[in-house]
Amino acid sequence: MVSVPEQTRATEPAGDPAAPRHELSSGPGRVLVFVYGVFAVAATGRSLVQLGTDAGRAPFAYSLSLVAAIIYLVATTCLLLGGRRAWRVAVVSCVVELVGVLTIGVLSYVDTALFPDKTVWSHFGQGYGFLPLVLPFLGLAWLRSTRPGAQRAA
Repeated sequence: MVSVPEQTRATEPAGDPAAPRHELSSGPGRVLVFVYGVFAVAATGRSLVQLGTDAGRAPFAYSLSLVAAIIYLVATTCLLLGGRRAWRVAVVSCVVELVGVLTIGVLSYVDTALFPDKTVWSHFGQGYGFLPLVLPFLGLAWLRSTRPGAQRAA
Protein backbone atom coordinates (compact mmCIF):
# COMPACT_ATOMS: atom_id res chain seq x y z
CA MET A 1 0.00 0.00 0.00
CA VAL A 2 1.39 3.40 -1.00
CA SER A 3 1.16 6.14 1.58
CA VAL A 4 -0.01 9.57 0.45
CA PRO A 5 1.72 12.46 2.24
CA GLU A 6 -0.48 14.55 4.54
CA GLN A 7 0.01 17.70 2.46
CA THR A 8 -1.28 16.00 -0.67
CA ARG A 9 -4.29 14.55 1.13
CA ALA A 10 -5.38 18.00 2.35
CA THR A 11 -5.45 19.37 -1.18
CA GLU A 12 -7.49 16.61 -2.82
CA PRO A 13 -11.27 16.40 -3.02
CA ALA A 14 -12.90 13.33 -1.56
CA GLY A 15 -13.41 10.61 -4.12
CA ASP A 16 -10.98 11.97 -6.71
CA PRO A 17 -7.37 11.79 -5.48
CA ALA A 18 -5.93 12.83 -8.87
CA ALA A 19 -7.78 16.15 -9.08
CA PRO A 20 -6.62 19.27 -7.23
CA ARG A 21 -8.97 20.73 -4.66
CA HIS A 22 -10.27 24.19 -5.41
CA GLU A 23 -10.55 26.18 -2.23
CA LEU A 24 -13.83 27.99 -2.64
CA SER A 25 -13.45 29.75 0.70
CA SER A 26 -10.00 31.20 0.03
CA GLY A 27 -9.23 34.77 -0.98
CA PRO A 28 -12.40 36.64 -2.00
CA GLY A 29 -14.32 33.44 -1.29
CA ARG A 30 -13.87 34.11 2.43
CA VAL A 31 -15.88 37.30 2.15
CA LEU A 32 -18.50 35.45 0.13
CA VAL A 33 -18.70 32.69 2.76
CA PHE A 34 -19.08 35.31 5.49
CA VAL A 35 -21.87 37.15 3.64
CA TYR A 36 -23.69 33.90 2.81
CA GLY A 37 -23.33 32.86 6.45
CA VAL A 38 -24.79 36.15 7.68
CA PHE A 39 -27.70 35.82 5.25
CA ALA A 40 -28.25 32.22 6.29
CA VAL A 41 -28.53 33.23 9.95
CA ALA A 42 -30.59 36.36 9.24
CA ALA A 43 -33.04 34.65 6.88
CA THR A 44 -33.41 31.63 9.15
CA GLY A 45 -34.04 33.75 12.22
CA ARG A 46 -36.43 36.14 10.55
CA SER A 47 -38.45 33.44 8.81
CA LEU A 48 -38.74 31.28 11.93
CA VAL A 49 -39.85 34.26 14.01
CA GLN A 50 -42.37 35.32 11.37
CA LEU A 51 -43.71 31.78 10.93
CA GLY A 52 -43.77 31.20 14.67
CA THR A 53 -45.47 34.42 15.72
CA ASP A 54 -47.82 35.30 12.86
CA ALA A 55 -47.78 32.62 10.16
CA GLY A 56 -51.34 33.41 9.10
CA ARG A 57 -50.44 36.96 8.07
CA ALA A 58 -48.26 35.92 5.10
CA PRO A 59 -47.64 32.16 5.05
CA PHE A 60 -46.44 32.15 1.43
CA ALA A 61 -43.97 34.97 1.92
CA TYR A 62 -42.65 33.67 5.23
CA SER A 63 -42.26 30.16 3.83
CA LEU A 64 -40.29 31.54 0.90
CA SER A 65 -37.98 33.27 3.38
CA LEU A 66 -37.35 29.90 4.98
CA VAL A 67 -36.58 28.43 1.54
CA ALA A 68 -34.13 31.29 0.95
CA ALA A 69 -32.52 30.56 4.32
CA ILE A 70 -32.03 26.91 3.37
CA ILE A 71 -30.47 27.90 0.05
CA TYR A 72 -28.10 30.28 1.85
CA LEU A 73 -27.17 27.49 4.29
CA VAL A 74 -26.44 25.08 1.43
CA ALA A 75 -24.35 27.66 -0.44
CA THR A 76 -22.39 28.54 2.70
CA THR A 77 -21.69 24.88 3.46
CA CYS A 78 -20.59 24.11 -0.08
CA LEU A 79 -18.31 27.13 -0.25
CA LEU A 80 -16.69 25.99 2.99
CA LEU A 81 -16.29 22.36 1.89
CA GLY A 82 -14.79 22.94 -1.53
CA GLY A 83 -14.14 20.18 -4.03
CA ARG A 84 -15.91 19.27 -7.25
CA ARG A 85 -19.20 18.05 -5.78
CA ALA A 86 -19.52 21.04 -3.45
CA TRP A 87 -18.71 23.35 -6.35
CA ARG A 88 -21.54 21.83 -8.42
CA VAL A 89 -24.05 22.07 -5.57
CA ALA A 90 -22.97 25.67 -4.92
CA VAL A 91 -23.59 26.54 -8.57
CA VAL A 92 -27.07 25.01 -8.42
CA SER A 93 -27.74 26.87 -5.15
CA CYS A 94 -26.70 30.20 -6.66
CA VAL A 95 -28.81 29.63 -9.78
CA VAL A 96 -31.86 28.70 -7.69
CA GLU A 97 -31.17 31.74 -5.51
CA LEU A 98 -30.97 34.01 -8.57
CA VAL A 99 -34.17 32.63 -10.09
CA GLY A 100 -35.86 32.93 -6.69
CA VAL A 101 -34.89 36.53 -6.01
CA LEU A 102 -35.85 37.61 -9.54
CA THR A 103 -39.17 35.74 -9.51
CA ILE A 104 -40.13 36.79 -5.98
CA GLY A 105 -38.90 40.31 -6.64
CA VAL A 106 -41.28 40.66 -9.58
CA LEU A 107 -44.13 38.82 -7.83
CA SER A 108 -43.86 41.06 -4.78
CA TYR A 109 -44.56 44.10 -6.96
CA VAL A 110 -47.27 42.40 -9.05
CA ASP A 111 -49.22 40.82 -6.17
CA THR A 112 -48.56 42.92 -3.09
CA ALA A 113 -51.19 41.03 -1.08
CA LEU A 114 -48.89 37.98 -0.99
CA PHE A 115 -46.13 40.06 0.61
CA PRO A 116 -47.62 42.27 3.34
CA ASP A 117 -44.25 42.22 5.14
CA LYS A 118 -40.77 42.41 3.74
CA THR A 119 -38.98 39.14 3.23
CA VAL A 120 -35.46 38.33 2.08
CA TRP A 121 -36.28 38.20 -1.62
CA SER A 122 -39.34 40.47 -1.82
CA HIS A 123 -38.80 43.68 -3.76
CA PHE A 124 -35.48 42.21 -4.93
CA GLY A 125 -34.10 42.25 -1.39
CA GLN A 126 -34.82 45.92 -0.79
CA GLY A 127 -35.08 45.36 2.97
CA TYR A 128 -31.53 43.98 2.89
CA GLY A 129 -29.99 46.73 0.78
CA PHE A 130 -30.54 44.76 -2.45
CA LEU A 131 -27.74 42.39 -1.43
CA PRO A 132 -29.97 39.34 -2.08
CA LEU A 133 -30.12 40.51 -5.71
CA VAL A 134 -26.36 41.04 -6.02
CA LEU A 135 -25.22 38.01 -4.00
CA PRO A 136 -26.06 35.24 -6.52
CA PHE A 137 -24.25 37.15 -9.27
CA LEU A 138 -21.17 37.46 -7.05
CA GLY A 139 -21.45 33.81 -6.07
CA LEU A 140 -21.71 32.64 -9.67
CA ALA A 141 -18.79 34.87 -10.72
CA TRP A 142 -16.63 33.43 -7.93
CA LEU A 143 -17.66 29.89 -8.75
CA ARG A 144 -16.87 30.48 -12.43
CA SER A 145 -13.38 31.66 -11.54
CA THR A 146 -12.79 28.66 -9.26
CA ARG A 147 -14.40 25.97 -11.40
CA PRO A 148 -12.65 22.63 -11.37
CA GLY A 149 -10.39 22.25 -14.38
CA ALA A 150 -10.13 26.01 -14.98
CA GLN A 151 -6.71 27.25 -16.02
CA ARG A 152 -5.34 29.70 -13.50
CA ALA A 153 -2.55 32.19 -14.02
CA ALA A 154 0.32 31.64 -11.63
